[in-house]
Amino acid sequence: MSYVHPGSAYTRDSRYITTRITADGRDGFPVEPGRYRLVVSRACPWASRAIIVRRLLGLEDALPMAVAGPTHDERSWTFDLDPGGRDPVLGIERLQEAYLARDPGYDRGVTVPAIVDVPTGKVVTNDFAQITIDMSLEWAAHHREGAPDLYPQALWQEIDAVNETVYRDVNNGVYRAGFAGSQEAYDAAYSALFTRLDQLSQRLTDSRYLVGDTITEADIRLFTTLVRFDAVYHGHFKCNRQKLSEMPVLWAYARDLFQTPGFGDTVDFDHIKRHYYLVHQDINPSGIVPGGPDLSSWRDAHGRGSLGGRPFGNGTPPGPVAPEEAVPQW
Repeated sequence: MSYVHPGSAYTRDSRYITTRITADGRDGFPVEPGRYRLVVSRACPWASRAIIVRRLLGLEDALPMAVAGPTHDERSWTFDLDPGGRDPVLGIERLQEAYLARDPGYDRGVTVPAIVDVPTGKVVTNDFAQITIDMSLEWAAHHREGAPDLYPQALWQEIDAVNETVYRDVNNGVYRAGFAGSQEAYDAAYSALFTRLDQLSQRLTDSRYLVGDTITEADIRLFTTLVRFDAVYHGHFKCNRQKLSEMPVLWAYARDLFQTPGFGDTVDFDHIKRHYYLVHQDINPSGIVPGGPDLSSWRDAHGRGSLGGRPFGNGTPPGPVAPEEAVPQW
């Protein structure tokens, strides 16, 4: 499959299924524990947001999760990690089947995260930005005791503003650089990315978290790009002014989050590397997956505690990861 269009800048297809699952069911899909299945891939940064938020809020029982394999073809993500290559609850081999059940003429991206209505087998939504907000607000009745407030109402405006610039220049910016079809498009994306990273570094010099003194939605959205930076984006996407490990403030910030329960314990670097280096054949035609980088430094002391802050606010850390959802340790 091709992601790079010669002579063109990369444009993400943002035509998502925007149906929402809400407490009042106004879109026809009320919040009901156990009714829906969150489909993710640990390789995908957009899906990783949902995995982290679900774990921090303690929604594992209320919103069960299906994990697709790290690679996909032109058609769809597949459930090749499951026995027989089928999701044991949905009974399907490809996530595409749930999209086509919703709309037989569906012609957009079969993306993760997606939430599937188990009784009908139909995708309800793949609107990744709204999914995590709704986990915080609409699923509140099913949060664990001690769940943090990841989207505090008093900070909505500031969080949304940070998220907008981080999405444009960082989350999507690495893709705009990696899939640029011209030197001009690459140069623009590269410049915007590192200008924004420099600004974020300055913002975080004296502040442990992006907004307020606790972890919020904004930190989660930035983290999922930072944790992939040295393993993938620096080389594979040519975002190579510096490695994350060469940007002292952002590197310490990322390690602080990684070592916080709910973040690093959801990250699978093997899935991440296999996805990018095997699926993006137009920019890595050999299909060789690099051996590095060395991951041990993710556990090095970060020193960010001296800035104060309360990671979970008035809440508490999540408990241990359920054995069936544990990622490989290294």
